[in-house]
Amino acid sequence: MNFQQLRIIREAVHRDFNLTEVANALYTSQSGVSKHIKDLEDELGIELFVRRGKRLLGLTEPGKELATIVERMLMDASNVKRLAEQFANRDSGKLTVATTHTQARYALPKVVAQFKSAFPKVHLALHQSSPEEIVSLLKSGEADIGIATEALADVPELASFTWYDWRHSLVVPKGHALAEKTAITLAELAEFPLITYHGGFTGRGQIDRAFAAAGLVPDIVMSALDADVIKTYVELGLGVGIIASVAFHPKKDEGLVRLDGPDAFATNTTRIAIRKGHYLRGFAYRFVELCSPSISETVVRESTAPSSDSDL
Repeated sequence: MNFQQLRIIREAVHRDFNLTEVANALYTSQSGVSKHIKDLEDELGIELFVRRGKRLLGLTEPGKELATIVERMLMDASNVKRLAEQFANRDSGKLTVATTHTQARYALPKVVAQFKSAFPKVHLALHQSSPEEIVSLLKSGEADIGIATEALADVPELASFTWYDWRHSLVVPKGHALAEKTAITLAELAEFPLITYHGGFTGRGQIDRAFAAAGLVPDIVMSALDADVIKTYVELGLGVGIIASVAFHPKKDEGLVRLDGPDAFATNTTRIAIRKGHYLRGFAYRFVELCSPSISETVVRESTAPSSDSDL
């Protein structure tokens, strides 16, 4: 048994048993992958995969048990490397943060500036991804920290922490019919064409649920991944923008007026998540503490310590 065989087991599960994709991910040949699987099965004396001809369809019962152990073994091996790096090079290395555009553009700049000032030798990689992609990056170990509003809560493999709460705001061009109003209802808002986020991004679900609960069908004429694009088309007069409140800057958005969103829009919560059992370097804990001092290293360590194999 060797680590390459273990990696093949893990990749096969992650890539829906497509051996071509497994081979590409591990920079080897498909025939090499098949041979490693056969050698491991011969060594263990059991079949690990359900097959149809040469195709893999899934895991056998012993294969499922082994996959859990493999995941733990590979994570522990990765953690050993991180542990060694922590003591050999305390203030240098790489920190990978997976987050959405909204967080990277509006919530994180101050944190990143403080972090880079404290750890100039650490390479900080910001991966801008969808919430679902962030979960996948955390679960695979490709990201150390994930930050988003959607998807991070209630994932068994992740420990997530509240960073901050926020609400949606409206943006309109100066001189717009709504520009002087101080309180806008959902019914009033539904009378105008709207521009807001794509589904699954930056609280879009809360917006849809608010209109549905009121029995209203909003006229969403455009959707985008980030507030900058939304504001651009609002300035062109194509509709009323619904954006995260943190995404409006009076000086930079001089041509627009920000208004409070309807009371029916629920409060959103941006969360910070880390995979349970994932070893973090000391500077990673500092990054989280810069986001929120209440999320201390002790809190993170206690929450990310795996309590069972199912966490892994």
